[in-house]
Amino acid sequence: MEKEKISIEYSLKNTSPNSVWNYISTTNGLGQWFADEVLCDGKEYTFFWAKTPQTATQTGFRSGIFVRFHWNDDDDPKTYFEFRIHIIELTGEVLFEITDFTTEDEKEESIELWNEQVATLKRKLGT
Repeated sequence: MEKEKISIEYSLKNTSPNSVWNYISTTNGLGQWFADEVLCDGKEYTFFWAKTPQTATQTGFRSGIFVRFHWNDDDDPKTYFEFRIHIIELTGEVLFEITDFTTEDEKEESIELWNEQVATLKRKLGT
């Protein structure tokens, strides 16, 4: 089944972009909201949920802006998941954008999972 690209934006209000960056680009940060534990060996990341590992390769990175990963068990080289920070210059508001790929029948479930993950991130950030 073909996957479609989804992008979800979350307002993090006036949170420090550096704080957000630390949560989305470091193993310690990712382990506080995205997975139970995260290990890194170069560009290879292992994410653990309830002691079950899943590996991904970091395929894109621009310091302070975005980090992109591709799940190693995904046969489609065009798919990825990405965390990106946007700053609205006029207001100083920080937007957090997640891009992911999912099948049509799993789209709602994927969005709900991201909503739950980002709710945890927001609690950690104090927003």
